[in-house]
Amino acid sequence: MKKYLYCMQGIVYKELIRFLKQKSRFFSALVRPLLWLFIFSVGFRTALGLAITPPYETYITYETYIVPGLVGMVLLFNGMQSSLTMIFDREMGSMKILLTSYINRNYLLFCKMFATSVVSTIQAITFLIVAKLYGVDIENVAILVTIPIIMISSIILNAFALFISSVIKQLENFATVMNFVIFPMFFLSSALYPLWKIKDSSIFLFNLSSCNPFTYIVEAIRFSLYMKFDLQVFLILAISLAISLIMAFLGFKSKKVNHS
Repeated sequence: MKKYLYCMQGIVYKELIRFLKQKSRFFSALVRPLLWLFIFSVGFRTALGLAITPPYETYITYETYIVPGLVGMVLLFNGMQSSLTMIFDREMGSMKILLTSYINRNYLLFCKMFATSVVSTIQAITFLIVAKLYGVDIENVAILVTIPIIMISSIILNAFALFISSVIKQLENFATVMNFVIFPMFFLSSALYPLWKIKDSSIFLFNLSSCNPFTYIVEAIRFSLYMKFDLQVFLILAISLAISLIMAFLGFKSKKVNHS
């Protein structure tokens, strides 16, 4: 049992050290959501009127609405970036050695996802603190309550990204593939606008957004930030976690790692 604990500690420690050394990675992860919060939301504030919708009990500003979606943006981009490092580690880094060890491969992959979720959570909490200082109404207790949901959401996105990375043969193809994954997932969700607004414009896009797992990640974060519970949202989140882990494990099950 101790060897598995040491393994997880080592992978988490390695990921944290890499994160601390790459300070640009920390700031770049915050630039995108802060641009939306500080600049784009000002322009959309008057264009997008927001009626009372769960979990909100009163009319809210556009900045308040998009904060959960921007937290999801941090998790989404960080998960995809982490899977990029996984491709490198799998070919010539430390993960190549670990995947050939006697420790269960699925456990190693889960440790990698958990380590990424720790880093993503630090970035997401930092963003929430900045948003709170900016004037968005978020309670301190709510931020603490949201941490487990953020970590689970990060694991889901990272597992999905790892599955994609398992079928990419060349590092050069990764960025292209990710662009076809990240942007549709983000924009076809409730991150920037409520689904009922999408429904008013296009039933087809509404149906796509309703089937998008990222929508339920955003909604789970939204409900958690306001300490509300929606059974359907959290049930779909749990199902997404199970499916994404299975996809990641199956994706790496057949990978051949060169021992030489």
